[in-house]
Amino acid sequence: MDIVLLVLGFILMLIGILGSFLPVLPGPPISWVGLLLLYLTKAVPQDWWLLGITLGVAIIVVALDYIIPAMGTRKFGGSRAGMIGTTIGLLVALVFPILGIFGIIIWPFVGALVGEIVNKADRKTAMKAAFGSFLGFLTGTFLKFLVTVIFLGMFVSVAWAHKAALFPFFE
Repeated sequence: MDIVLLVLGFILMLIGILGSFLPVLPGPPISWVGLLLLYLTKAVPQDWWLLGITLGVAIIVVALDYIIPAMGTRKFGGSRAGMIGTTIGLLVALVFPILGIFGIIIWPFVGALVGEIVNKADRKTAMKAAFGSFLGFLTGTFLKFLVTVIFLGMFVSVAWAHKAALFPFFE
């Protein structure tokens, strides 16, 4: 059973990292569930303080992911249409990976710009708001990615520290 929990936890860690880029998947909470599964194994001693703190971090990061782009858009004079355009641009980048990794950077900006123009903003205001929305999006995405990678590092280091108990048949 420990091996099943370990493998499921690791898969959730990888899905969590993907979720830091995909807006439909909450990356940090998914990665946190992967950590929880690791600590539910018999081989790893339960550390409820660590799990509680990391759960708090995951919840805060998810909340900030909604707040930061709105603050960036508002700070640069944007509207809700710019934020919606940013999200649509990201979805376009994911569904049609024409520009590869650069598409994840370019399409959200284009989406925010189109959203502001459709919202009847002049070009200068639309460009400024699109830039703010884009910066907010990048900041939130980077923060989620950073947290999920740290959670993965914690997962791997704890699993490695208890490898003898997790994998007794390898000794």
